[in-house]
Amino acid sequence: SRHPDVYERWLDSVREILENPNSDAVEFLGDFRSNNLFNEEVFVYTPQGDMRILPKGATALDFAFGIHTDVGYHCSAIKVNNKMVPMGYKLRNGDQVYIITNKNQKPSEDWLKTVVTGKARSKIRSAMKEEQRRKGEIWREAMERKLNALKVDFEKSVDLLVKHYGKDSHGDLYYAIATGELTIPEIFKSFKVELGKDGSRYLVEVEEEKEEKVAVEPKPRKARKPKFTGKPRLLINGEPAERFNYTFASCCNPVQGDDIFAYLTANAGLKIHRANCPNATNLMANYGYRVMKAEWISTTDTTFVADLRITGIDDGPGVIERLTNKISTMLGLNIRSFNIAGNEGYFEGKVSLLVRNTDQLNLAIRALKNLDSVSTVTRVD
Repeated sequence: SRHPDVYERWLDSVREILENPNSDAVEFLGDFRSNNLFNEEVFVYTPQGDMRILPKGATALDFAFGIHTDVGYHCSAIKVNNKMVPMGYKLRNGDQVYIITNKNQKPSEDWLKTVVTGKARSKIRSAMKEEQRRKGEIWREAMERKLNALKVDFEKSVDLLVKHYGKDSHGDLYYAIATGELTIPEIFKSFKVELGKDGSRYLVEVEEEKEEKVAVEPKPRKARKPKFTGKPRLLINGEPAERFNYTFASCCNPVQGDDIFAYLTANAGLKIHRANCPNATNLMANYGYRVMKAEWISTTDTTFVADLRITGIDDGPGVIERLTNKISTMLGLNIRSFNIAGNEGYFEGKVSLLVRNTDQLNLAIRALKNLDSVSTVTRVD
């Protein structure tokens, strides 16, 4: 006969599924079936020698979730009998399993194909729904800013958008924006603001024939793309940055060639920061869910502001002239601002240059360092 502990473990796993607030009826039935009490079992061990019992066919990732939900969520690699194995490795009797975790690891949809136990499936779905909700919340704020700018009712407007795009909820709409399925600029090409008799403002769909004009209108602009718009070309989360409202962070002034990331602010759109920005550690540690991948697309018609701090020996009149001559005449760079002060044979100052990329900036730094009167040249973060 079966040991009573087997029944207890089975009841515990069913209890966990029932207590999951994100489970629906269909998911519950599937998860319940995968907890079949009469499945054959496999006996495996932790590195400390504790035995764990899982259904036959269970994978190494199932084991991770069996240890603890957080271990499963953050599982990044697995060793079985001191050898690295894929997460989908099917456990065998006597295997010793060691889970390697990483706090930055998160469950993905592929994990659902990797696990067989109801507990693991339930927890993965729960984590994915929470991640969807969190990502959606970021874009809810962006949508709220847009609708507030249009001075229309937020709830009624989002209800209209949800219906128009065939979504089931506000959250589904925001998640569609988060994943790039929809973008806010694209959404508002299909809608316009009208005034009611009582003076209220509300969104309405653009009529079919007018929509064609809206769709055609941007094409000439795209054809004239070589005309410089004043913004460099970037990719944000793999999408052209023009689809987003973004500016460069003044705390670190990124220059093309710098490693960068995008950060979604609460009310000022996306800010592009250098990866070594003084604020980067705090933003990534505390607001990682607002951080997006950003990268440059090569272009030659863009200039960036770069600030340099220069110190040196003040050997009399001509120091400023030599500096400006080196920058403007020899390097061909434009000076945006120049502020140098001398005191007792020593000078220190800040120069703001307009450069195209980090190569040009580094060339300027090397050239200025070669001047006899200059001691140090450093980029200001």
